[in-house]
Amino acid sequence: MAKGDSGASATANRITKTGPFSAFERMVAWRYLRARRKEAFISVIAGFSFVGIMLGVATLIIVMAVMNGFRTELISRILGVNGHMIIQPVDTPLNNYNDLAQKFAAVPGVKMAIPLVEGQTLASGKNGAGSGALVRGIRAEDITKLKYVADNIKSGDLVGFAAGDGIAIGSRLAASLGVGVGDTVTLISPEGDVTPMGVNPRVKSYKVSAIFEIGMSEYDSSIIFMPLEQAQLYFNADGIVQSIELFVNNPDKIDELREPIEKAAGRQIFITDWRQRNSTFFSALQVERNVMFMILTLIVLVAALNIISGLIMLVKDKGHDIAILRTMGATSGAVMRIFFMTGAAIGTAGTFAGVILGVIVCLNVERIRQFFSWLSGTTLFNPELYFLSQLPAEMNVGETTSVVVMALALSFLATIFPAWRAAKLDPVQALRYE
Repeated sequence: MAKGDSGASATANRITKTGPFSAFERMVAWRYLRARRKEAFISVIAGFSFVGIMLGVATLIIVMAVMNGFRTELISRILGVNGHMIIQPVDTPLNNYNDLAQKFAAVPGVKMAIPLVEGQTLASGKNGAGSGALVRGIRAEDITKLKYVADNIKSGDLVGFAAGDGIAIGSRLAASLGVGVGDTVTLISPEGDVTPMGVNPRVKSYKVSAIFEIGMSEYDSSIIFMPLEQAQLYFNADGIVQSIELFVNNPDKIDELREPIEKAAGRQIFITDWRQRNSTFFSALQVERNVMFMILTLIVLVAALNIISGLIMLVKDKGHDIAILRTMGATSGAVMRIFFMTGAAIGTAGTFAGVILGVIVCLNVERIRQFFSWLSGTTLFNPELYFLSQLPAEMNVGETTSVVVMALALSFLATIFPAWRAAKLDPVQALRYE
């Protein structure tokens, strides 16, 4: 037997004896990934596929992280100011609110119970401007427990509030009224005193003792905290409160506390929780998250389709090479695995590059927002519209993993058809028309 024949026979034996995903198959797949001058167009398609998958995965991670951050920040601020469970009377007013608050606070799982008097008013400052405001009458010892308020005093202090002769207002409301610490705010309530001439609106002025900034524009622009006794006098609620708000250790397990709270009350009460009061808002957020995930998945799908087109063109271009490999002993399974690895490498590299890009952007999302705001000269994500003063981002490990798995699955599925076509290529026909 000739020397050349023996060499070809040895090569054929090595090809035949290689196992699945062997070094030989990986070597051929890697050669097909490398660009050559005559294959430049195919390489461009592969590059677009890589960039498409990378951008699709990164966009999904960033958008999901930002929406998670919005939800977390909104919940923390909403639940940091408003009670997790609201107790309201059914038959008689809450005139024993101090005793009830102590009983509720003693229930395991309840952090604190805060009696409240609330009412809508029209607030006006020294500049003559008026703005609607929600006045919340609260005890001095309770407002210090609201960390989102007590720990975010921008000017002034709560000393005047504790003495009963000062109020605390939000920073945006103070700016719109043109008032600062020491100035007076005039409150006008439509539910005034009944006189022979009808109901006269109640008008009274209060000194600003503190200005707070929670970071949620809806609260900073509308809430006024007033000492409970003053609020009771102002709203004609002497000796009673409208509700008692409970703050619990675990807001997600609020249902477990309903029965103990009803027993502790010892009277008929009406209970609502934070989920009921904000159900429409959080349902809308959830629907938006799901729709955004579906829409942005289309970016990854389009990139996966580019992998299909690129591999089909590569199979056509490498028909002669495939025929030679088959005649040398490579099985159809080996050929299929070679092209599968070629396409899967693009999808895998694009996916993990997208994860890295997404993580980098999520860690610096506020700086990026500030940079583009400076570059465009406009305010991106205006707090007046989006409620938050900063753009939050919170990556969820489960969601990120699902994005990676989805991108890899689409990439792998996209390679199956071109790889199958390569495996089914007839070597005789390929060599005949070469």
